[in-house]
Amino acid sequence: MTSQVELRVLDGANLYFSRAAVKLTLDLSALIDAPAPTAKSYASALGLGTTRPGRIGSGFRQRFAIRVVGHIVRRIAREAGIGRIGVRVRPEADVRRLVVAFPWAHEQRARALGQAIVEVIDAFGTDEAELTTLVTAVGDRVRNEPPGNPPTTLRPKVPVVAVTGTNGKTTTSRMIAHIGRAAGLHVGWSSTDGVYFDGELVEYGDFSGPSGAGRVLSQPGIQLAVTETARGGILRRGIGVASNDVSVVTNVSADHLGLGGIDTVDQLAEVKAVITKITRPRGWCVVNGDDPRTFAMRLDSPAKCWVFSRDADSPSIRTVLEEGGRATTVLDGFVTVLDNASDAEALLKVTDIPMTLSGLSHYNVENALAATSAALGLGLPKAAVVEGLTSFSPNENNPGRMNMYSIRDFTVVIDLAHNEAGLEALLEIMNGVRAEGSRLLLALGSPGDRSDEMVTAMGAIGARGADRVVIGHKDQYLRGRPPSELDAVFREGTSSVGVDDVPSFPTELDAAKALVAEAGPGDVVAVMSLQDRASLDAWLRSEGATVDTPETLKSKVERAQH
Repeated sequence: MTSQVELRVLDGANLYFSRAAVKLTLDLSALIDAPAPTAKSYASALGLGTTRPGRIGSGFRQRFAIRVVGHIVRRIAREAGIGRIGVRVRPEADVRRLVVAFPWAHEQRARALGQAIVEVIDAFGTDEAELTTLVTAVGDRVRNEPPGNPPTTLRPKVPVVAVTGTNGKTTTSRMIAHIGRAAGLHVGWSSTDGVYFDGELVEYGDFSGPSGAGRVLSQPGIQLAVTETARGGILRRGIGVASNDVSVVTNVSADHLGLGGIDTVDQLAEVKAVITKITRPRGWCVVNGDDPRTFAMRLDSPAKCWVFSRDADSPSIRTVLEEGGRATTVLDGFVTVLDNASDAEALLKVTDIPMTLSGLSHYNVENALAATSAALGLGLPKAAVVEGLTSFSPNENNPGRMNMYSIRDFTVVIDLAHNEAGLEALLEIMNGVRAEGSRLLLALGSPGDRSDEMVTAMGAIGARGADRVVIGHKDQYLRGRPPSELDAVFREGTSSVGVDDVPSFPTELDAAKALVAEAGPGDVVAVMSLQDRASLDAWLRSEGATVDTPETLKSKVERAQH
């Protein structure tokens, strides 16, 4: 039985180091569950001095194991002739598991070191002489291992903007790329949707990891790269570029918890912060001043801080301006740039930015502020920022995010809304355009890998906020989870707020057809769409739906307000 759960080679900056590292996940059940004298004897044989293993299976025993594993790595490294080595050992929620990470310069030798660590841990229970002999032997083996290839981390020759966050990173990335094109640049962009160059799809797929950065930077003639950087890519492979010129963090909230050793929102924030730590000192770290976890990221970034907030009197803005940074906010209805060294400068009205849905979408106001900050941080002209924001159309330039249609005498909204915060933002929009006395009809949905707690919460939020809810499954994203199981969890949430009549449909499109058939004058139908966006769009158009123009949307908002 081996202690190795996973050995993963990270090609770039990651949760543990700002450069390539090996991440070794270990199951230390033998050490955690051993009697204290046996555990203490093992540590002593490895050369550790006074130790207190603590009670079997306890948090104290896990902390003891952290110390032991760190010592093993350093001991083997010394035997292998490695003078100094950085080591990070982190506990997981399961007290029997740990993650140990160390940087690497040559892959084959680094893998050999990882395997040597496992071999020494697996030797738990052998006597001191055998253990000493083993440490010497594996150290010699690592020393004599061929070095192998260096990391593939790219050193970009063009400006790079890295964007991350729980919600809004795709929209913000698309906005920045659009502004770059408005400035006359050839722009490459990677995301969960694919790789784009000058607005054209180059390759379809999820490219929010290091491979996406590589594909973008390899485009001939590229002058600006915008990389959407997701949690999963950072954890699985690290970041594909050695540095960026501007980093943007939109916000951090509960999403994908319980996966990859990330169990809390604070741990998730640690992952997102990686992009801010590799921003060039002369660049800008753009952070959300209204999100405490995001705002704190500026403290560990070598770059200057450019904060954004919808509140011009936010303490975060005052703090950053006093520190010599800059801010983008909303002042008297205008997107405005603040700098203590100059007068406040208004760029354009919030209501003139189509993505804000006449100022109704608070999330997209924040996304526009973030994109403005990043573009100006790159040194792009203010005129290009204004042109880019005013010409960025929700349906054409931002498919799948707050796309709004008029069909007969009601409204349909298609939006990703993949977590609680996204769903609350969707309901805010639905309420903002509903006619007096009309209803909100919502198709809930979730990929299969979301936690029960999140799915239950979305069920409750949806049932509380809408007049009618159904479930529309994402059959291509069930990830091995039966639809009936998701139904039960959603209905647990809806029942908690008194809603029990919740039909289920096999696809998002089927759910949308059912709700559209029920809709009456002034109603708003919304679909949480991940996979069927294109087919939803095609079906709506075949039914006579038209995409809402900014003028149409403005009239709906005004009607709802009056």
